[in-house]
Amino acid sequence: MSSVSFAQEREIPAPPKPKVKPDYSSLPKNPRKATILSAILPGAGQVYNGKSWKVPLIYGGFITDIYFINYNNRLYQVFKQALSDFDDELVTDFPSLNRDGLVRNVNYWRKNRDLCYLLLGGIYALNLIDANVDAHLSGFDVSDDIALKFEPHYERFSSNNTSVGLSIKLNF
Repeated sequence: MSSVSFAQEREIPAPPKPKVKPDYSSLPKNPRKATILSAILPGAGQVYNGKSWKVPLIYGGFITDIYFINYNNRLYQVFKQALSDFDDELVTDFPSLNRDGLVRNVNYWRKNRDLCYLLLGGIYALNLIDANVDAHLSGFDVSDDIALKFEPHYERFSSNNTSVGLSIKLNF
């Protein structure tokens, strides 16, 4: 028997499509500019978007988190030194704690400090996201003509079939 082999046909891939940049010209504020401003100086994107009342909240979050980073780090260092003194058989500031208690405290305060560092990054990211989303929504119409009403609803289908319920009406 003879075997016949066929050459496998290969499809020619289509050339890659050029990336199209999003057009933000119809929006009053440019989201990219707001995000870059907030990345360089936290709160600058909010000022650019006209929401400068958010800046004290952002800096309040940063200052509070930095305070707790310092607080947790101080206690971490105190218990770390106490553990070192306990291992060197010196007198510690915590005579009622054994080695396991000191280790638990060292781990607890280190974990809290590290979580506060993560929270600091989260506050910074939230600053960027808020500036971007607020710029995207800058062209959104929020006029007084928009209304959402809940009204009772009664409908009769036939002489003995009726429906009672609640309707939601959106007027704009």
